[in-house]
Formats: sequence, C-alpha cells, structure tokens
Amino acid sequence: MKAIIAASTLSLLSGGAVAEEVEKTIPGAVARVSPALQAYSTNDLVGKVWQNETLAVRDRALVTFAALMTRHETENLGSFVELALDAGVTPMELSETITHLAFYTGWGNATAAAEAAAPVFEARGIATGELAPDAPQLLDLDEEAEANRQNFVSSTFGNVSPGVVLHTEQLLFRDLWLRPGLAPRDRSLITVAALIAAGQPEQMSFHLNKAMDNGLTREEAGELLSHLAFYAGWPKVFSAMPVAKQVFEARSE
Repeated sequence: MKAIIAASTLSLLSGGAVAEEVEKTIPGAVARVSPALQAYSTNDLVGKVWQNETLAVRDRALVTFAALMTRHETENLGSFVELALDAGVTPMELSETITHLAFYTGWGNATAAAEAAAPVFEARGIATGELAPDAPQLLDLDEEAEANRQNFVSSTFGNVSPGVVLHTEQLLFRDLWLRPGLAPRDRSLITVAALIAAGQPEQMSFHLNKAMDNGLTREEAGELLSHLAFYAGWPKVFSAMPVAKQVFEARSE
C-alpha cells in the first residue's frame, strides 16, 4: 500500500520536499511479490484514478484517509496523513475528520488514527493551536430540518433506545455537525466514504442526499465511488451503487 500512495504523491504533487518524502516511503515489496499488483497500482490507480480531475486531489486524499481509518488500516495511515497535508488538507481538517469519524466508525478507530497522525504532526511542528478546539463557536442550525429529522428518529426509535435518540440529537446534529473546523460538504463527504468503506449502504441515502445538499455534485459522488473501489474493494462499492442510483434518480425528478 505504501508503494501505491507514494507513487500517487509523486505524480500529483510537486516539489523537492514531496519527492524526498516519497523516496523514503516507497518499498520494493509490491514489485518483488506481485508485479501484477505493481502494474495495476502504477497504470490504473495512480495513472488514471488519481489523475482524474472529476474529484480534486485534496478530496481524494481526504476520503482515502477516511476509508482507511474506517477499515482500521493503521499501519500505513501515516503516509496518508502526509499525503493529505501535502494535498491541501489542513491540520485542523484532519483533526476534525478524526473527531467526526469517531462517531461513525467507533472510538477505537479514531484513537488509532490519532496515534498514526501524531508522529507526522510532531515531525511537521503542527501546534495545538492549529487543531480543532474542543468548544468552538458552532455554525447556525437549520432548525426546521433538524426538527423533522429528530421527530422521525424519535417516533421510530424512541421506544427502542432513548439514549441513542438523545445522543444523536444533542451530540451529533446539534454539536458535531455544526463544528466549523470542517466544512459541511467535507463532513458529508467523509461520512459517505466511511459508510461505503464499512459496508453500510443502508445508511447512505440520508448522508449522500445531505452531501449533495451541502455542495457535492453528482459527478463528484460518482467519482467517489470509483475511487473507493480501489481502497474499500469492488463488493462494497457495488453494494453502495444501488443506493447512489436511487438518490441520483430521486433528485433529478
């Protein structure tokens, strides 16, 4: 995996510092063990997928980080932290991504991602003041939309787990989603990526609609699926495709 991401970095980002970084992280294992995988990585993933401008390199780096964090692929996650930072994702946005995805992928995944990111932050001299604060001034809430969402969840699941319903309202939609350290579009983007990577397409409909309401285009959403096929696997993406199709068709009516 390091060979794949290193080649991606080399082909998409320029500058001596990035080239030096890539030289330090490219292992020879992939080419030695699986020349075919090396060829697919170089010719297709790096040469075509990462070069496709339908989805910005910054977005690709962010969703790849989100997918690998979701899958608990922490061994090489530091390389993707490096890539994201070099692609224009800010330390605050990465910090906020880890916080956000704790709620969607679990505390253990978030803790492991923080441990993987910490040495990179330390090496780059990223100070605490550059990261997302614990209690920022929240963005404005769409009271009507939140009331409709909460009424649906409460009436459907209030007698199943009042605690989940309460925390969903108070912690997620009246707090987490309003934190300014990550733009609403990006929060939606990483949430959809995490759901796909986790193989939870049944949760996608709401969040893909929310992503498109927040500015994600249909073309970008389609390219997100194409990108994640390589990092989450074809089966998970094909499980998500019918949901995306339904969302696209409903929004075009």
